[in-house]
Amino acid sequence: MEIAPILETIMLVCFGFSWPMNLIKAYKARTAHSTSLPFILLIIAGYIAGISAKIALGNINYVLAAYLINLAIVSLNLVVYFRNITLDKKANVK
Repeated sequence: MEIAPILETIMLVCFGFSWPMNLIKAYKARTAHSTSLPFILLIIAGYIAGISAKIALGNINYVLAAYLINLAIVSLNLVVYFRNITLDKKANVK
């Protein structure tokens, strides 16, 4: 068994554990004031690049699943960001 895919998966799992925590924090905060849209988009672009590299190399394995899970969770962060923007706008109207 090769070590590189194992190490890549460990890296993705470490990143992966941080995204649900960030998602919950952002959802509970109900504000987008401390969230960076460019940062979220950059992370999404990075995961898409990693997924694309796996596909382009024909290296379809369990590591791809970790990329896809992380991409899904970061994409949920994007959804919560726009929800929080809407909540911020409503709060400023009052």
